[in-house]
Amino acid sequence: MSVLRLSGALRSVRGLCRAQCMDGVSRPGPPAPAALENGSGPRGEPRPPAAPETTVTEGAATIVFPSANEVFYNPVQEFNRDLTCAVITEFARIQLGAKGIQIKVPGEQDLQKVVVDLSEQEEEKLKPKEGENLAPQDQPRTAAVEEICEEGLRVLEGLAASGLRSIRFAREVPGLRSVVANDASAQAVHLMRQNIELNHVDHLVQASQADARMLMYQHQRVSERFDVIDLDPYGSPASFLDAAVQAVSEGGLLCITCTDMAVLAGNNGETCYSKYGAMALKSRACHEMALRIVLHSLDLHANCYQRFIEPLLSISADFYVRVFVRVFTGQAKVKASASKQALVFQCVGCGALHLQRLGKASEAPGGRIKFSAACGPPVTPECEHCGQRHQLGGPVWAAPIHNLDFVGRVLEAVSANPSRFHTSQRIRGVLSVVTEELPDAPLYYTLDQLSSTIHCNTPSLLQLRSALLHAGFRVSLSHACKNAVKTDAPASALWDIMRCWEKEYPVKRERLSETSPAFRILSVEPRLQANFTIREDANPSSRQRGLKRFQANPEANWGPRPRARPGGKAASEALEEKRRLLQNKRKEPAEDPAQRAARLKSFPCKRFKEGACPRGDQCCYSHIPPAPGTSADAAPPDCPETPNQSSSQPAAPAGPGVD
Repeated sequence: MSVLRLSGALRSVRGLCRAQCMDGVSRPGPPAPAALENGSGPRGEPRPPAAPETTVTEGAATIVFPSANEVFYNPVQEFNRDLTCAVITEFARIQLGAKGIQIKVPGEQDLQKVVVDLSEQEEEKLKPKEGENLAPQDQPRTAAVEEICEEGLRVLEGLAASGLRSIRFAREVPGLRSVVANDASAQAVHLMRQNIELNHVDHLVQASQADARMLMYQHQRVSERFDVIDLDPYGSPASFLDAAVQAVSEGGLLCITCTDMAVLAGNNGETCYSKYGAMALKSRACHEMALRIVLHSLDLHANCYQRFIEPLLSISADFYVRVFVRVFTGQAKVKASASKQALVFQCVGCGALHLQRLGKASEAPGGRIKFSAACGPPVTPECEHCGQRHQLGGPVWAAPIHNLDFVGRVLEAVSANPSRFHTSQRIRGVLSVVTEELPDAPLYYTLDQLSSTIHCNTPSLLQLRSALLHAGFRVSLSHACKNAVKTDAPASALWDIMRCWEKEYPVKRERLSETSPAFRILSVEPRLQANFTIREDANPSSRQRGLKRFQANPEANWGPRPRARPGGKAASEALEEKRRLLQNKRKEPAEDPAQRAARLKSFPCKRFKEGACPRGDQCCYSHIPPAPGTSADAAPPDCPETPNQSSSQPAAPAGPGVD
């Protein structure tokens, strides 16, 4: 018994020592005071040097982040952040205006007289006299930036990284109650706290370290929901949408960014279906289709909880798409969601687009609305224009993707205060094109698509728009594509116009295959006689004013940045080295002009053999007649012999019947 007790005691002592050793390795204690004073670590070891940092000033915020790629930051997204501040400002103006609170935006103090149309006499009447005090209930309530508004908006940035966006909200958007800057990375949260203190907004912005989905799921109660939720993930936001539609308040604002454009643009349709519940198609209208797929996915998630969305603004810019939607609750309105979704039929030959709604909403007796399944399909098995088959994509959001009244408010505010944002010119240009878009014409065609299908010259934008307007159709541009043609004209009318254009600039029909889409389209006579005379209303206002509508490349390698990694700079350096090694890998090296000329001179000129080479000595091919007994198709002298034939054997006889 004593031996057993001794062995048990030794075993317990051994386990205790092992636990203490493990605790010492995994949870090191604070260094000694002497070590801290000397600037060294435990046992006199020198402290590692601090990582280099970079200071960035954007808008009214100044942030510090490590030069190594440990916390994600992309300067090209400044347009995204500026536009978000402008949208949230107008949203706050609407929400707080209903409560009798007026917001004060920096730079708009001198513009109040323009907004409020009052004469000088009326202004004098409204001014309080000296010594006269207004009653507390008569004093206008205002909300300014960097001040806590008790009835203001509660904002959540679920994936904050460096915290730049949340800090800009606090310093540039008035009427906020609180801002929660959340990230799952401890390094990012530590950096956020530093930047919050640096910008003196710790009374408004609260740093949080949690999984964004769990944080939003914890705020499902009506009293705890956020008024604005901003999600800008690295890649797809699909995994956050279910939590987002539950954590946003009634009529609240969701701001969603998607950077997985390869998936949304049709390169991987099956992946798009697994993430967003829709098949993406490779199309010239892929950017607008990406916006409509994201809106469809948002509405689908909201419908599960008797909620629905109302898009305010949907933007395709650079390498991402950005949507701003409001979320409401209502069982009756949710029933109408099916009639807002549609399948897309796209011809693989001519690219003709047809939409098939999933549901149908019709008026019933008594003013009621009856919902039923739609009838279809709108196309035959083969395209009526070129005889090719159709591809099926979607479902996509087929209702308007913008609220033109809200977009007009944002555009007016940015135009009246252009010094507020660094990208104000681009915001004005993009929003101006958005206001000109046809709201009830989903997707679009492009000029090069129409002309390349029938292999003809490309008409100018004004000529094609004028022809559509002369034919009685509506037409507009699209902010998603520079040469887009968004119209309510059917595909048959478009091809009639292109047939008329081809008659003015004929195509060589003998070069067209009888089974090609171009041959089948041009073999039909147009039923519509197009008029290509330029109309004044064919040139949109944004184009006439020369606004900055489409972004030029701001810098080299300006696309999506690599994901933030713990390795930081080492990982980014390895990626840059890989890019350098793969640069122009698929391109042939530039050939020396002298070598190219000598190589071409080794080939005989076919037109010289026919006796009709117009270039003469200037021809790049050889004009030396071939030697007797040789032909142009003969193999070069240094060609290796074939294994089944040798030079010592006699030549095989030639003639009829000999293989």
